[in-house]
Amino acid sequence: MAGTLAACGSSSDGAGGSADSKTVTLVSHDSWAASKDVVAAFEKSSGYKVRVLEDGDAGQAVNKAVLTKDNPQGDVFFGVDNTLLSRALDNGLFQPYEAKGSDLVRPEYRADQDKHRVTPVDTGDICVNYDKTYFDQHKLTPPKSLDDLTEPRYRDLLVTENAGSSSPGLGFLLGTAARYGDGGWEGYWKKLKANGVKVVDSWEQAYNEEFSGSAGGKKAKGDRPLVVSYASSPPAEVVYADPQPDTAPTGVADGTCFRQVEYAGLLSNAKNPEGGKALLDFLLGRTFQEDMPLNMFVYPVREGAQVPEVFRKFGPQAKDPQTMDPARIAENRDQWVKAWTSLVLK
Repeated sequence: MAGTLAACGSSSDGAGGSADSKTVTLVSHDSWAASKDVVAAFEKSSGYKVRVLEDGDAGQAVNKAVLTKDNPQGDVFFGVDNTLLSRALDNGLFQPYEAKGSDLVRPEYRADQDKHRVTPVDTGDICVNYDKTYFDQHKLTPPKSLDDLTEPRYRDLLVTENAGSSSPGLGFLLGTAARYGDGGWEGYWKKLKANGVKVVDSWEQAYNEEFSGSAGGKKAKGDRPLVVSYASSPPAEVVYADPQPDTAPTGVADGTCFRQVEYAGLLSNAKNPEGGKALLDFLLGRTFQEDMPLNMFVYPVREGAQVPEVFRKFGPQAKDPQTMDPARIAENRDQWVKAWTSLVLK
């Protein structure tokens, strides 16, 4: 998910998990972030030193974790989401562990309840974001729905991520499949392609280089005022601005959203499984759950965990996001991505 790129912790040897019983290694996508004092409190109470290995976009990180599962890079993997969950489970990436606090996870975010191979950690909505300044200057109403994005007035304005390599890109594809069904999503993408949609490899590239509404995109002279990102991206633009504005410079097309849930799991063949279990307990604890919103710009999954005011004001969850049963994702994902690649990239 979109967030400040940050790692924490100490030194340890390379691949193969934690080098000793006092170090626990977390493997994640590039958007992992946590407050130093929160991690330090865990290290003090648990006796484990946390080491973080960031491994690219979520799709890339999951694929690498699968390839290295017999000699994993760490003890816990964080960042596999509902769009890729079956790939991880089918390839035996995780071993069972029911984290403390699992009973406090909201029921709609739970998965693999019979085996407890993954722990829900956060949720967010993949949505089209728009650059308010662009639409004001051009006296153009921002799009509100997926249908709107195919209209001629939005030609050459949208940038999205590759569904084959990027988690938000895949989530956006699944959102269109959920909305238009097996018989309609390809026709929808033909219209998007004809309307000039641009596809790049990663969220980082789409949001911080191509999108005209983000701080990074402005510096990079991005020229696309519509981007596939998250409903929680606008508060990030507020929090990291100096000085902070009264209103977010970006908005969300609420009718374009797809609900994403991210999980963590104890890696099979982890060198430090006890440390990994302690880390999973920590990820579900109230302290970490309430620390997440302003670090990774996602919502907690734990009942009763609070989110900050700036989050509620500028990054509310979508009212009626597209969703999809994990079994349907597992059955269709690879063929959908193959068809999408052939249709959109060739």
